[in-house]
Amino acid sequence: MDPRAILREMFDAAVSAAMPERCIPPHLPPPPLGRTVVIGAGKASAAMAAALERHWPGPLSGLVVTRYGHAVACRTVEIVEAAHPVPDAAGLAAARRMLASVAELGNDDLVICLISGGGSALLPMPAGGLDLDAKQAINRDLLRCGATITEMNCLRRHLSAIKGGRLAAACHPARVVNLLISDVPGDDPADIASGPTVADPSRCHDALEIVDRYRIPLPGEARAWLESGRGESVKPGDPRTAGVETHLVATPQMALLAAAGVAARHGIRPLILGDSLQGEARELGRALAGVAMQVARHHQPARPPCVLLSGGETTVTLRGEGRGGRNVEFLLALAIALEGQTTTWALAGDTDGVDGVEEIAGAVIAPDTLTRAWSAGIDPRASLDANDGHGFFERLGDSLVTGPTLTNVNDFRAILVL
Repeated sequence: MDPRAILREMFDAAVSAAMPERCIPPHLPPPPLGRTVVIGAGKASAAMAAALERHWPGPLSGLVVTRYGHAVACRTVEIVEAAHPVPDAAGLAAARRMLASVAELGNDDLVICLISGGGSALLPMPAGGLDLDAKQAINRDLLRCGATITEMNCLRRHLSAIKGGRLAAACHPARVVNLLISDVPGDDPADIASGPTVADPSRCHDALEIVDRYRIPLPGEARAWLESGRGESVKPGDPRTAGVETHLVATPQMALLAAAGVAARHGIRPLILGDSLQGEARELGRALAGVAMQVARHHQPARPPCVLLSGGETTVTLRGEGRGGRNVEFLLALAIALEGQTTTWALAGDTDGVDGVEEIAGAVIAPDTLTRAWSAGIDPRASLDANDGHGFFERLGDSLVTGPTLTNVNDFRAILVL
C-alpha cells in the first residue's frame, strides 16, 4: 500500500466529482421561447460554459469571467480573464459589460448564470463612492485579517453594484437559472461569489460590524454609504427575484463522498468529519493531529486503517512574509503536532489547484517530514511563524501541483492513519 498514491487518488476523485462536464448537464432547463443568455463568474465558470455549450440544444450568447489561466475555449460564449484574489480593471470592465448585457431582456428570455468560487474578486463593481484602488485595498485587508469567507462576502455585497442579488434584479423580467459550484462552508448561495444573482438577507449593519471587528479602514464616503443603508442588497421577497431558480450542481460534500469511495475500495475506513470546517488553519491542524493520534493509539473513533476526510475553508492571519496558503499552513501545523507519528500521512489541497495566490494546490506530509526538514536545515516552526508553507514543502519536494483544475469545491483534507 502506497500512502501517497492513495491520498492523491482520493484528491483526484474529489476534484473529478465536481467537474463541470459531469455536474452541469443534469441541471439544464428547457430552452425558452426567446433568447438564452449565459453569464457567470468564477474559477470554474469558463469550464462550466464549455460544458453548457456542448449540451445545449439551441443558440446561446453571453459573457463569463474567470481567473487568469483558467479560460476554456467556447464557441459562442465570450470568456474574459481577470485577476484573483485581488480584483483588477479587466474584472471591472467585464462586470460593467455583463450588467449591461442583461438590461433589455424580456419575459420570454432565459438567463443561465454560471457561478463558482472566486467570482467575488472577478466581478468587481465598486459602490459607495469607492473606486477600484479602494476596492483592491479593502480586499487585501480582508485577506490578511483572518475574517471568514462569510464575513468577507457580507462586506463585499454591501459595497458592490452587482453582488447581493443586484445582477439578478438587472435580469428582470427574464427567467434566471443559477447553476452554482459551491466553495463555501454551508453552501449558502448568497456566499458563493457574494451572490450576484440571489437575494441576500444580511444588512448594512452586519457589514459595519465586520468592518469594526477587524478594524478595516474604510473611506469616509463608504462608511456613510453603509451607515445610511444606501448599500442594502436585494432582499428575499423582492419581486425582481421571483423568477430566479437556483441549483447547487457540485458541493464539497459530493467531493468528500467520492474520496470516501476510493478509501473504501482500498479497504480503508473513511470518516467524514465535516464539509465546512473553519477557523485558523494552524489551529485546525493541531486539533486534527489530536484526532489522528487518538485513532493510532486508542483506535477511536475508528480502528486503523482509516482516513479522516474534511472540507471547508479555513483562514490564515498573516504574521510573516512567507509564501503560503490555507492548506499548506494546515499541513505544516499538523506535521509539527504529530511529531513524526509513524503511521500517519496527510494531503491537503485546494480543489481549484491554487492554494493562496500561487499555482500550487497544496502538499503532502509523511512520518518523516520533520526529520527531512531538519536534515535540510529547515526549521518547521520558523516556517510556520513566517506563513511559509509553500517554501517549506517546495524545498522538501512535497508540493502538490495540479495546474488549474477548472472546478472549485474548496479545500480538501485527508489524514491517513495506517
